[in-house]
Amino acid sequence: MPFASILLASLIWYPSAGWTEKPDPSASPYARRGGVMRLNGAQPPKSFNAYTDNNAYTSMLFDMMYDRLLGVDSQTGELVPALARRWAVSRDGNEFVFEIDPRAKWSDGKSVTAHDVKWTFDTVLDPASDTGPWKPTLAFFESPIVVDDLTVRFKKKGSSGSDWRDILNCSTFWILPRHAFEGKDFNKLEFANAVSGGPYFISRVAEQIETELTRHGRWWRQDLPSCRGTCNFDKVVVRYFADNENAFEAFKKRKIDLYPVYTARIYAEGTRSEIFGRNLTLKRRVKNHAPIGFQGFAMNMRRAPFNKLEVRQAMAKLVDRETMNRTMMNGAYFLLSSYWQDLYDSKHPCTNTVWKYDVKGAKELLRKAGYANGFSFTFLSRSSTEDKFLSLFSHALAECGVKMEIVRKDFAAWMRDMDDFNFDMTWAAWGAGRVKYPELSWSSREAVRKGSNNITGFSDPVVDKLIDDEKKMSSMDERTEAYRQMDARIAAAVPYVLLWQTDSTRLLYWNKFGTPPAVLSRLGREEAALSYWWYDMDKAEELFSAISTGGCLPNVPETVDFDNANEGR
Repeated sequence: MPFASILLASLIWYPSAGWTEKPDPSASPYARRGGVMRLNGAQPPKSFNAYTDNNAYTSMLFDMMYDRLLGVDSQTGELVPALARRWAVSRDGNEFVFEIDPRAKWSDGKSVTAHDVKWTFDTVLDPASDTGPWKPTLAFFESPIVVDDLTVRFKKKGSSGSDWRDILNCSTFWILPRHAFEGKDFNKLEFANAVSGGPYFISRVAEQIETELTRHGRWWRQDLPSCRGTCNFDKVVVRYFADNENAFEAFKKRKIDLYPVYTARIYAEGTRSEIFGRNLTLKRRVKNHAPIGFQGFAMNMRRAPFNKLEVRQAMAKLVDRETMNRTMMNGAYFLLSSYWQDLYDSKHPCTNTVWKYDVKGAKELLRKAGYANGFSFTFLSRSSTEDKFLSLFSHALAECGVKMEIVRKDFAAWMRDMDDFNFDMTWAAWGAGRVKYPELSWSSREAVRKGSNNITGFSDPVVDKLIDDEKKMSSMDERTEAYRQMDARIAAAVPYVLLWQTDSTRLLYWNKFGTPPAVLSRLGREEAALSYWWYDMDKAEELFSAISTGGCLPNVPETVDFDNANEGR
């Protein structure tokens, strides 16, 4: 028997025998294909390559254009087939084999092969590729072995040790078409009208204005049970705006259809208008099980003065979060005390220090740090919506003799500075996934890797050991306790002045779309609308009629609780 056959026969294969593909429980059987969804994006990205442009916006686009070897069930979060129809793990947990579905095709009709997987992996790990955040997890594997055209094998490097996330790391990176991109500069790839592997491709780019994606109709998975009722729009148009206020004005003028709300004042006060009163536009607050990220003022610990703990602690005392939340955001947020807020509950309360506004205490900390007379620093900003918060912060700083100069850059320039760690302080917000990857944001190794998520330069040998130990923990309870210990160490070092967060997703949209009962998926935020909503022709006709006649549309509940909405389904 050939070696490859012996190898494949000795593995533990998934999914288990008897598994059958089922419809996505978040997708509606009433969904129909067609129509256009227009939504607002952040400022234009530096690239459409999500491997080199590390942000949620480009990841959202890549998710629409390219598949991964395995997908994630929208309800349970479990791994399910995607490009790979089945996969296997060796008994020692060091080897992983994926069999690509023979039906898998690129948008140009060419077959997806194991060579595409190997080329993508090797290119992302190429030292010449600016793919910093992706290198740590993939670097634990040797270059994949192409067993045959439809079978690819991954093997852990001997020195890397086991990690319970190994199967995720080698199966959930986007696979790109080798024949379309090989031989080109990966850092400068053009994705407009490029070969696609997912349901959409970038059909048009109006630089600095908008990006249009079109459903090409040749997605090989579009009629499979798990994908029915998903990716329904013929076109998705992302329009760029300098700030949230401009985007909201465009929404009211029907230039965009869906407006995710990140500003509490807009949600509370901006919706007191006729178009909302007549239900031409809807406001929905969706509470589901989406993981909660964090945001805060990130301080660059690699350079003075933020290399001193007392200075960072003083900054935490000079941000009046309570006043900001009460007066600027209608009290709509809870104040963060952790980098993983979901670790805590009534049985496991968070014991991290909660920093209170205290100018006198900040002055004393600055005196201990040798800055009794203050200092100067720059705050790297990417949006005018930050100004009102920075103004209040600036007044508090001035009381301590500290001068803050605000330097405004567009999103692409801001990202370049983040990649090079070229900043003193900035406002950074991080999403969260169902699986935690503490190494990417908090390991000492990542503190020196260009383009990493460890933008503050945090480094702690105790956290490094906890990160290494956590990789070998099979019990979720064990890992959770390790995360709590990491969180306590990180919070005590104050790499960020933590700000606030919300436990729900707030959406405004024109009343012409069909949605699932819970509006979003169990684990999704606003990006889930692109997967599960659809253009409802009957609703659209009623909307346009109400606009022209001055009529009203039926009420819908503003708050949607995922568990209640899906009860009995």
